[in-house]
Amino acid sequence: MGFFSRLAAIIKAKVNKLLDRAEDPRETLDYSYEKQLEMLTKVRRGMADVATGKKRLDLQIQQLQSGVAKLEGQAKQALGAGREDLARVALERKAGLMSQIESITGQRDNLQAEQDKLVLAEQKLTARVEAFRTQKETIKAQYSAAEAQTRIGEAVSGISEDMADMGMAMDRAKQKVETMQARAGAIDELIESGALEDLTGAGGDSIDRELSKVAAEGAVNQELEAMKREMGAGGSSGTATTGGAP
Repeated sequence: MGFFSRLAAIIKAKVNKLLDRAEDPRETLDYSYEKQLEMLTKVRRGMADVATGKKRLDLQIQQLQSGVAKLEGQAKQALGAGREDLARVALERKAGLMSQIESITGQRDNLQAEQDKLVLAEQKLTARVEAFRTQKETIKAQYSAAEAQTRIGEAVSGISEDMADMGMAMDRAKQKVETMQARAGAIDELIESGALEDLTGAGGDSIDRELSKVAAEGAVNQELEAMKREMGAGGSSGTATTGGAP
């Protein structure tokens, strides 16, 4: 298993553990996104390290190539001076440098191949992280909307239950009022019929009520007769006065 595979497995395990705890999925998504960013940062750091190492090898190759050119010139100069022995030594050193150049060039090529892989991995990972970020924000928005809708539903449900309770209480109150009104009406009817005695003294039996009625009518009749007499007396006086005028 490669480095990235192991890192992805670790992230997946931690994310699954968070999900198992039934935590806020938005926090889980943010955590996963942060881990992917960390992984992307490590890839880019690896790319920088490889590029630095490759640059260092390029400098070494250039230095060795300069040494090869110098030894080759020395060999020619020694051979021209009749010093074949010095020319041989220079060529032997040149061969050693060429061997080093070949070895370092191989290392440099390996680093180049590794760098190419890292560049490709970085591009793919960047695309994946960006896609994950977009999807993450979408899911978070959907979850927030669903959460708000759930809270509204719960609030409305609570209001509905409260209204239902209030309606039931109102119905019970109306029933009690109607019952009390019916009882009061029935008692009044019984009192009026004489079946019950009015203990408050506000009323009386039927005879008392009739006597009171007769007394009231008599008083009215007496007052009416008195008014008639007064009016009659006033009319007679007025007539006499009018007849005696010259």
